[in-house]
Amino acid sequence: MTYIHDTIVKLQKTSPAQAEFYQAVEEILDSLQPILETNEKYKKHAIIERMVEPERQIMFRVPWVDDQGNVQVNKGYRIEFNSALGPYKGGLRFHPSVNASIIKFLGFEQIFKNALTGLPIGGGKGGANFDPKGKSDGEIMRFCQSFINELYRHIGPTCDVPAGDIGVGAREIGYMFGQYKRLTGNYDGVFTGKSLLWGGSLVRKEATGYGCVYFAQYMLEDQNQSLAGKTCLVSGAGNVAIYTIEKLYELGALPITCSDSSGTLYHETGINLATLKELKEVRKVRLEEYLLHHPDARYIPVSDYPTDGHAVWRFPAELAFPCATQNELTEQDAQTLVANGVIAVSEGANMPSTQDAVEVFLNAKICYGPGKAANAGGVATSQLEMAQNASMQTWSFAEVDEKLKVIMKNIYRNARDTAAEFGEPHNLVLGANIAGFRKVADAMIEQGVV
Repeated sequence: MTYIHDTIVKLQKTSPAQAEFYQAVEEILDSLQPILETNEKYKKHAIIERMVEPERQIMFRVPWVDDQGNVQVNKGYRIEFNSALGPYKGGLRFHPSVNASIIKFLGFEQIFKNALTGLPIGGGKGGANFDPKGKSDGEIMRFCQSFINELYRHIGPTCDVPAGDIGVGAREIGYMFGQYKRLTGNYDGVFTGKSLLWGGSLVRKEATGYGCVYFAQYMLEDQNQSLAGKTCLVSGAGNVAIYTIEKLYELGALPITCSDSSGTLYHETGINLATLKELKEVRKVRLEEYLLHHPDARYIPVSDYPTDGHAVWRFPAELAFPCATQNELTEQDAQTLVANGVIAVSEGANMPSTQDAVEVFLNAKICYGPGKAANAGGVATSQLEMAQNASMQTWSFAEVDEKLKVIMKNIYRNARDTAAEFGEPHNLVLGANIAGFRKVADAMIEQGVV
């Protein structure tokens, strides 16, 4: 479609060297062809041209002092992409790989993900190329305070509400909130993912992983199947992976893998959740130490990975949950999964499958839950945290978990029904993208040229 091609070409000129961003835009725009071809109003109002350009891009230096007294400098970002449905909402990522392309792809995906939740939140994302690993609490505190010294003027409970992401947990949120409060004098719900001691929500930590599993459950139920007894592959060993594994066990499935930046862990009898939490949430060490507690497990270092993919996807299983990072699952990985009998893939990470891998899943007509739908549980529960803060209430774990289940079921049904409306009932990528786009685009038209 010339219209979409021209948009991508223009982006490559105005936002050069941003491959991940182009990938996200192209994947979404390609699936929007059916609605763009039949609705001239979106072209008339330049919705695509406006949607791919953030409303605001904030980039700034973050100077801080390490424990040796040396000044360090990182780069900070906040991309406020679209506020048609509500305040910008999206996480902050602290990781050495962070750059403008990564943050823009995440922010663009966030627009559609947040729209799918049915909650009043817009899309944004942020972060810095700061690595919390190996840093002392004092160094992390000083970095977070410096980061907020600039960002505080751009955020607030009714304009932009950041959350956590890779490298940003309750500790980092606490340091940033404290500095925000000191600078503004306001005690408000400007961050989500806060400690339960001062405004956080139960289930927020678990929400992305739990939601990813609920989404898989709903996909399987439509195929007259269940999670019970299914062998599962999970990638990652962070928050999303850990609570994906936890919920899989609760629903009777058997997760046999997880991974970190150093390698993949395979335990045929099932990943020991208590050991995993001890290593990653308490001691924060490499997965390889799991073997000290469970010598019957197997560890594959990154150096032994196949050249065309990731070791975690090469074990026979029925379900797969990519929960690590973007583009971790290649075309060859996807072909291996399908050949090994995988019947469903539910993405806990953002854009973890390459476009070629997605095509393999769609062509095989297996159940495939794209990240913007399957991992929306985290941001949905963030909005529930905002609601509790605004009403000065605290809901029980069971109440929040039940609301999460309902939200994930509605997201699945919305994506499924929209896919069927456009003649591709198995294509939840198309369904999720069109459902999210239509809601945001119509709101943009109603709000005028802004």
